[in-house]
Amino acid sequence: MTVIEQFWRTYPDWRGNAPHTVVGELRVLPALPSPQLGNQRDIFVLLPSSYHTGDKRYPVIYMHDGQNLFDRGTGFAGQEWEVDETLSRLASEGIEVIIVGIANTDKRFQEYNPFPQMWNGSGDSYLAFMIDTLKPIIDRDFRTLTDRDHTGTIGSSMGGLISLYAFFQRPDVFGFAGVMSPAFWIAGGAIYPYTEQRPLVEGKIYLDNGTREQSARRMKQILVGKGYRLNHDLIHVVEQDGEHNEAAWARRLPDALRFLLKDTSG
Repeated sequence: MTVIEQFWRTYPDWRGNAPHTVVGELRVLPALPSPQLGNQRDIFVLLPSSYHTGDKRYPVIYMHDGQNLFDRGTGFAGQEWEVDETLSRLASEGIEVIIVGIANTDKRFQEYNPFPQMWNGSGDSYLAFMIDTLKPIIDRDFRTLTDRDHTGTIGSSMGGLISLYAFFQRPDVFGFAGVMSPAFWIAGGAIYPYTEQRPLVEGKIYLDNGTREQSARRMKQILVGKGYRLNHDLIHVVEQDGEHNEAAWARRLPDALRFLLKDTSG
């Protein structure tokens, strides 16, 4: 019996009789312990539609707030990012990727905050969980492309904050980041001087915000000043009337994935 058969569950099996809106093959690893954080959480893995048709290996994106990504039944306020529907459509364009959704916990504000001076931020421990506990399991159990050029992270709000931080803090692991509606105000905007002081990291950054939420323009200016080139390795999208919710992130996700995954197929 393989490791997947022993521990990974199909999504319908995990949900039981509860209705769901999941499209495609979604696996669940329930209650994965984190020795770095002293808690546990569910892990969701969405497999590409071609996964069982050959032996191809795929890029991997680690996404935060995992319970909000695939199913309205578990998503915040009955909304979801529609990651599964989006990847089903993008497959026709040759864009295929393994998505790892990391469920948040009641310590979300601490775990997605890399600055310990505010809310006892434990972002570095959360990254250690992602890199030292979770990633080895994903790379062991699925056909992944394990190098940094094929490994990225995406999140929104505080998930966007920790995604950008991960890109600069662990450039040995992450080669691209999706930073959607980021909560850059955390710890008095500590992410701004942090980013300014870090060396330029090769890779891609997708940055966005809606006009009805905090702007990411200041970070765009910092990144351009560091040497990132707009529409080449950096893109900043401003959605007119975009709000701070899952529906907005679902609308912007397809183009974010097109930008980040271009030239990364296995």
